[in-house]
Amino acid sequence: MEINAFTGEFADRTTEAAFLAYKLPQTRALLGFTLASCGLFFLFFFATDLASVHSGPTLTLLFFGRLTAALTAGVCSWLAYRRSLQVAATRWLASISKVVVFGCFMLVSMLRPHEYHWHAMSMSVMLSAAYLYIPNRLAYAVALSLGATALFTAMAREFYEIHPADSLTMSMLLLLANVFGALAARRFNIVSREEYRAHTVFKHAAERDHLTGCHNRRYLHEHLMGPGREALPGRAHRLAVLLCDIDHFKQINDTYGHADGDAVLRAFAVLLRERIRSPEATVVRYGGEEFLAVLPGMDLDGGVRLAEQLRATFAAMQTPSADGALMLRTTASFGVAATDLPQGAGPTTLRDLISAADKLMYQAKRNGRDRVEALQLAR
Repeated sequence: MEINAFTGEFADRTTEAAFLAYKLPQTRALLGFTLASCGLFFLFFFATDLASVHSGPTLTLLFFGRLTAALTAGVCSWLAYRRSLQVAATRWLASISKVVVFGCFMLVSMLRPHEYHWHAMSMSVMLSAAYLYIPNRLAYAVALSLGATALFTAMAREFYEIHPADSLTMSMLLLLANVFGALAARRFNIVSREEYRAHTVFKHAAERDHLTGCHNRRYLHEHLMGPGREALPGRAHRLAVLLCDIDHFKQINDTYGHADGDAVLRAFAVLLRERIRSPEATVVRYGGEEFLAVLPGMDLDGGVRLAEQLRATFAAMQTPSADGALMLRTTASFGVAATDLPQGAGPTTLRDLISAADKLMYQAKRNGRDRVEALQLAR
């Protein structure tokens, strides 16, 4: 999970997309709150227009400018809170809001030309909000903020009576606000992604067996057999469960050592993951040398075919020993249980299927090992 040093985003697009999806609820909440707050504050500052202009067409224009900015921010805030927006939509809302608010601020600055020092200060605050509090891609925030800064600086030189030294000072301060804002936003990007990376590592360690990379029993019980999760996904009509055990595994450990036994376990796990590619399927290291495959949407015939393919392939495999000096060969026994699940009916639970597959696997061992035993469970 490499992080880009310039943007603070993940270099891999798939990882970045997963991170953004993970953070999306928080992003929507922050976007909604920030835009609502900015819109209200921008409108409240109409009090300064009253104090400066008092009345007339200029005051009316100032009011409608601030109202436009507040309404835009308010609508975008409502959309962020009330609609299930995707990442791209939140960025559109953030960018549109910034463009409108910056544009209305330029109008205020142009209509009140004798207060350039206050406008410059306000511009610095707005730049901070654009970088740090309105969630957006850093590249977009930089482009919008630098564009607004350049426009404000050009307007100041055109409409304000500013001493050249004051103009240079104002330009340097706004440039400094952009630099520090961009650096702070980049640092925030890095920190949030480092937290996500740590979360992913801990989650993987909690849910995966460290030796084989398969899911562990904790994942099985919490994610597949937990409360309200005993049934299949809503669109599934069938479920097959495959439970397998490596034959004579204790003999491998006793004869060659645990390092070679681990090599056999890893090779078998790789075989399972390579042959079971369905995104709905789950492969679990169920015990020491026992592995479980949960196969939503697969019937008994499909489960038996898969088990036979795995059995034959593993029996023909040669696994290098830990030191590479030997080629190890063994077999595996399989139990397959399946059931049909019409929607709306009370399904046979996953726990029952695993129990049935476990008994079938031991039946395969009693019947000579290196074989598949199967059973269709009634509804």
